[in-house]
Formats: sequence, structure tokens, C-alpha cells
Amino acid sequence: MKLGTLLIHSGHETDPATGALGVPVFQTSTFDQGDLSKEREFDYARSGNPTRKALEETIAALEGGGRGYAFGSGIAAISSALGIFSAGDHIVAAGDIYGGSYRLLNTFYKRWGLEHTAVDTGDPENIRRAIQPNTRAVFLETPSNPLLKITDLRACAAVAKETGLLTIVDNTFMTPLLQRPIELGADIVIHSATKFLGGHSDVISGLAVCATEALGKRVYAVQNGFGAIPGPWDIWLVIRGIKTLKVRLEAQQKTAGILSRRLREHPHVEAVYYPGLEDHPGKAIHDAQASGAGAVFSFKTKTREQALRFLGTVKYAAAAVSLGGVETIASYPVRMSHASIPPAERERLGITDTLIRISTGLEEAEDLIEDFENALA
Repeated sequence: MKLGTLLIHSGHETDPATGALGVPVFQTSTFDQGDLSKEREFDYARSGNPTRKALEETIAALEGGGRGYAFGSGIAAISSALGIFSAGDHIVAAGDIYGGSYRLLNTFYKRWGLEHTAVDTGDPENIRRAIQPNTRAVFLETPSNPLLKITDLRACAAVAKETGLLTIVDNTFMTPLLQRPIELGADIVIHSATKFLGGHSDVISGLAVCATEALGKRVYAVQNGFGAIPGPWDIWLVIRGIKTLKVRLEAQQKTAGILSRRLREHPHVEAVYYPGLEDHPGKAIHDAQASGAGAVFSFKTKTREQALRFLGTVKYAAAAVSLGGVETIASYPVRMSHASIPPAERERLGITDTLIRISTGLEEAEDLIEDFENALA
């Protein structure tokens, strides 16, 4: 079965009890245990819910993993994946990552004694050099947020396996439709399902997929213990969103390619970052591990004033946080997704006050081109 079909026929396309063409919303907090001499699958909704089970099994199938788990947000999924480690453990993390992940590592988990070293994972040898006796995992993100830097997942996972480390990959930008990290050697794959999987900017949710049942049990212990789970209506929205992922993402990706190429020619644009461009650093590696360039790109204007004018003038793109919805979203990382990173560190990474991140929606490309050119004029 090809992935486009699997998105719809994941094993939960009909309700076995009624034949309904959709997963029922089990809006309940508890379940009647009946005969206590028999063990029931569901007892309390924090520990499990039939609607949640459908989503968890769907994302596991899509990523080719052993177990999947749903959480109340993408950062809750990341937090729970990191929650399998202990105080005094160490992880090697990509230096160019989502600002929420940076904040989590440098505040919450730092206070609890989880150490980390940030490196440029564009060179797998940087990971090897950063490994310490207490290192337990490598945390990767490719393409990275917001500069779309490429990491060789196969090579980095191979380095991790040499010393028995886990490899954790944030796959939000690509989704399993375009990139399947477990097939490349990853052990845990994370998604902010708020983004392309939900796809309509109307739900907050996160997902984690473990390559093996054994690792899945460790993540489930955190999920059940922390209880950072989504409600059944949010789960249902993600299930519905996944069914249209292929048609949405393919159309959005096509528009991203058109826009990124046009912006490169604009006199007010300094640089464009998109894996679909032939000269994008790491493009050959990306093409070897992903089947598309995705629907997110970034560009830099020549001045801060031009960037702010664009965000204040553009009509068909919301100046907002998040990405992956049916509408185009223009984000300003220094004030939004990466505001928690210290200015000096942002500048070192290249996240400047001239950088704008675009998540292309389903508007007509011609309208977006005209709108963007007017906003930049």
C-alpha cells in the first residue's frame, strides 16, 4: 500500500461496531470495568481511549514504527520523549532547532539535571566528538527550523548506534508523507500534529512514534505518568486532517517552490532557504532521505525595515506563529518561534531580524506572488 492510500486506510477507516465511515469520538473520562475478574483494555481515559488508540496506531503505521503515542502538544511530545532519561544523563542536540525545544533543554530539563551539548549536526563527526560517557541520545531536526539546514539522518543515526545511543528526530516539517526517519535509523520520531498533520490551524496536538515495542513502553510510562494527553475532539481533528495530508502538502509544496524561486529574484531579498532550490546546502542529502522539499521556506530581506514592512503589509499571509495550515503564514522568528533564544546565539545561528519564515497554504500561487511583491515593494 502506498502512503497516500495508507493515510486513509490505516485500519481505522470504519467503526467495527456500527460501520460508520469515521472514528467515533469517545468523550468519556472512565470506562465500566464490569466483571473485575477480566482485564479490560480501557479503564481511565488518561491511560487510554479508543479514539486516541486509532490516532496512535495510524501514526505508527505511517512512520513504520512499533508504537505511537499522542500528546497535548508538539512540545509535550518532545518533553515526554526526553522524559525517558534521568538526571545526569546527557544528549547531543542539533544547534539549529525550534525555539521551544531550545527553551525546554535550557530551562526545564536543565533544572532537572539533563545535560546537553548543541552541535552543528550538518557534520555527523560533530556528534561523535560531543559524545560523553553519560550520553544517552542524539536529538535531530531536519530540515531545521527556521533556516532549513539539512542533517544526514542515516549518517547521524549510524554514529549514535556505534555507542548504543538513541536517535530522536523531529519530523514536523516533512511529515511521514515526505520523510520516514525510522527507515533511516531513528528510534523515536516526533511530530507537532498541530502543523501539517492537523492541517487547518484549529488544533494543538503532538505525536511520538517509537521504532520498537520495548522503547514504546518507556515512552508510554511517561505519557501515562505525566498525563500530557490530548482530548478526544482534538484527536478526532488530527485523524481527519491526516486523511487529506497528501493533497494538501503536495499543493503547498508546489507553491513553495514557485514562491521561493520568485523571491530569489526580488531586489529586496538577500537570501532564500529552501531544500527545493538547486543550490540549497545539503540538497543532495535531503533528496536521498526525503521525497520532497516540503512547504516551508525562509528568506531574508536586506534590511530590518523591509522585513517589518512586509509583515505589516502582506494580505494573503497571516503574520503569526505556527505553520502547516491551509492558509499561508508568515512568521518572524526573532519575535515569535525563536524569541526565547538569546540574541547573540540567534545571530550566531543566522536567525536575524531580517529573516521571515513562510509556510505556504492553499491559495493560488499567482495571488501570493502578487501579494508578496507588493508587500516588498
